Amino acid sequence: MCTIIALGFNTKVINMNAVAYELINQDKQKAASVALKTFFNIMEKWGVKNQTQMALLGFPSQGTFYKWKKGEASSISIDTLERCSYIMGIYKALGVLFPTREQADAWPSKENEAFDGLSALDYMAKGSMVQLLETRRYLDAQRG
Repeated sequence: MCTIIALGFNTKVINMNAVAYELINQDKQKAASVALKTFFNIMEKWGVKNQTQMALLGFPSQGTFYKWKKGEASSISIDTLERCSYIMGIYKALGVLFPTREQADAWPSKENEAFDGLSALDYMAKGSMVQLLETRRYLDAQRG
């Protein structure tokens, strides 16, 4: 389901079900807190450095990034929320594809021909949301 969100002069179409969008609007601070906490937990499991984490989040300022990391998020943009959602989907897909969590958590750091020899993390850290989407689609295709 697509939801159209008007923010000032910008209109953004996002793929999010209406219930989730409504929940986010009801409590933006809680949504930001849960999304970022989950993101940082995944980053810890994958052993991702701060600079790469910042790239995956769309290059927030260092001050903002470290506030988020300490759990001090009053709200986040739809873009950041979508990035966190892609990472969560990738994490889940890896858990389905691999027999152990250890193997699943190692995969993002390994070189992969599907990403021109880069690791999935290096590919996704290019900064565009397109790389996050493509990584998610690649894993979904592997699942069948």
